[in-house]
Amino acid sequence: MLNKVCNYLRIDAEYHDIWGQPHQASEEARRAILASLGMDARDDETLQQSWERHLRRRRESILDPALVVKQGSGIVIPVRIHREEEGGRLELAIYPEQGESAKLEAGLDGLRRGVDGESLELELPWSLPLGYHDLEIRIIGPAGGSRQAAQRLIIVPEKAHQPKRLRNGGRLSGIAVSLYGVRSSRNWGAGDFTDLEELTRWAAKSLGVSVVALNPLHALHNREPYNTSPYLPLSSYYRNYLYLDVERIPEFGESEAARRMLGRETVQEAIARLRAAELVDYGGVARLKRGFLKLLFREFLRRHWATGTERARRFRRYLAEEGELINGFAVYCSLDEVLHARNRELWIWPDWPAEYQDPESAETKAFAERYWRRVLFHQWVQWQIDEQLAEVQAAARAAGMEIGLYHDLALATDSCGADLWAHRRFFAQGCRVGSPPDDFSPDGQDWAFPPPQPETHLEDGYRLFSETIRKNSRHGGALRIDHFMRFYRLFWVPDGLAARHGTYVRERFEDLMGILALESVRGEFLVIGEDLGTCPPEVREGMARYGVLSYKLFYFEKGPDGLQRRPDEFPHLALVSSTTHDLPTLAGFWAGRDIEARKAAGLLPDESWYQRQWDERRGEKRRMVETLVRDGFLPPDFPREVAEWTELTGELHNAVIGWLCSTPSALMLLNQEDLTKETEQQNLPGTTAEYPNWKRKMKLSLEELQGEEAAGFVKMFRTWLERTGRVNG
Repeated sequence: MLNKVCNYLRIDAEYHDIWGQPHQASEEARRAILASLGMDARDDETLQQSWERHLRRRRESILDPALVVKQGSGIVIPVRIHREEEGGRLELAIYPEQGESAKLEAGLDGLRRGVDGESLELELPWSLPLGYHDLEIRIIGPAGGSRQAAQRLIIVPEKAHQPKRLRNGGRLSGIAVSLYGVRSSRNWGAGDFTDLEELTRWAAKSLGVSVVALNPLHALHNREPYNTSPYLPLSSYYRNYLYLDVERIPEFGESEAARRMLGRETVQEAIARLRAAELVDYGGVARLKRGFLKLLFREFLRRHWATGTERARRFRRYLAEEGELINGFAVYCSLDEVLHARNRELWIWPDWPAEYQDPESAETKAFAERYWRRVLFHQWVQWQIDEQLAEVQAAARAAGMEIGLYHDLALATDSCGADLWAHRRFFAQGCRVGSPPDDFSPDGQDWAFPPPQPETHLEDGYRLFSETIRKNSRHGGALRIDHFMRFYRLFWVPDGLAARHGTYVRERFEDLMGILALESVRGEFLVIGEDLGTCPPEVREGMARYGVLSYKLFYFEKGPDGLQRRPDEFPHLALVSSTTHDLPTLAGFWAGRDIEARKAAGLLPDESWYQRQWDERRGEKRRMVETLVRDGFLPPDFPREVAEWTELTGELHNAVIGWLCSTPSALMLLNQEDLTKETEQQNLPGTTAEYPNWKRKMKLSLEELQGEEAAGFVKMFRTWLERTGRVNG
């Protein structure tokens, strides 16, 4: 029984670690995962009873909650009927997302039996456009009794969107930046949307790229060191006000109080201090901007909300489009502020008074009514973010970029954040996401956030999943999906067990891929899947079928001889890059800065590990030089002893960039740090306070990027883009 139910609910009985060694999932682990999925699996008897209840519920339901169908194929609806309904008839109504409804009647005897042997197959006589449609059905038995059901019918395309140039085999290029780290002479200590607009114009004109790739812009608590990772947000649906240019908000020009405050010597000193700081001070920047934003919001209430101006009407339209999603987020943010102000020890919602831990409680609803201005403030802030980001994307396209902004969707959401508070039923309780044993974590990894609840997403008609894609791709031409394997499977670790005792739980891959493709076609954005590491071949095959770019890094793409693969061996349907935020920069790799950082952070068990990593690094550098010589990017007599050096020379830098540009892959992405030969990476995995993660600012400011200091780097990169046909336009 245990094996049968686990197989039905897509819980794997075994998994393989990074070395290919099999691990059997224990009975304890599988029963715990079943419990997280809503089954009573304490023993065989209770599991049998729980399983029978599940089957009865399924037999009682005429339709599945959602059905995903490829456009162009016949639409066949599986219909489950009772024995006593045989010989009866059905009435069906379809309500398209757009357009008029349609109805049909059919006798049940005329329907063929489905392959599962349990359902009848109703083939619709209409073709439906791409989109989300609602279907209602009524079964009428021979004796006159009837039952009703509804279904969300989702018609999806064969492939995700691709820009015209890529469809024709062309190649594009981009530059990747961490927006928080952009330096300029005008920002308030962290990069903002006006900086991004200027950087985008510079990148289009000077570099000739078609893409500016960003870190996830998700909303954060902005509390250091634990709440500043863009990959562990408090919400996956809304964005961080840290990136707002306060002076660009229309109410700033209308608010005499805000302009007066900005002119104060103490405020100017604070801005200068934050701007000059070596690292981003999230808390300092957030406090400063929040104070101004509240002033500007009061001006908005007085000038626009109270009088119903066109600006107020635009905001109301935004709120109507966002619906309950933004309301839940704003109520959470308001509760977080008010409760923390009352009690400075309250940092996370699981510690709030019980009545406020429930978003549907009477007390929470009363709070939202009492503090309606505060709730509206957080909604207004998100509207400002949406408006400024839209302007940046419009500027990127006006500058000639074919794609423009490239957004990043994190895998995780903070278990103590807004998403878990507002949408708890969409997350599995009693398990965390992790990964199997590997070189750096012999006992596996525990990532400490809950996995999604697959059955709840299906019952919801994938509405919340669709919103995740839609919100994060908004105002951009490309979306990177972190840990793309999530659409196929995740490694679940039951509470109380070590990570190695977890196992994989598989998702409804084709449903999720189809909806991703639908949102991509509608939003006209390219999809990039981060598929590094032990990614099953089924995932990459699915990515190729749906036109999703895979992820290829210079460091990892090696042949059996240990050298990097030849450039012409790379696939077209891929993004090729120098590195990621979790890996050393090119200059940092050559200098071993990541090894030194791991040693300083106490991540290496002893001196022998340190020496071994340096020995391995020298070997890797020698093989890289051999690769670049073999492929003609360095001369045959290039000195091999360069592998002993700790400086990435100009010739090596030029060779690596040229090698990457020369691959046939659709998109070549260069990290900003690798353009200007910076040595420090943005994130050192396994650390929090031991390393300044997600805080490093660019070595060169926006003004310096446009000057002589960066001219050599710019010319080198642009030359390679022109030579390899990747330049914009």
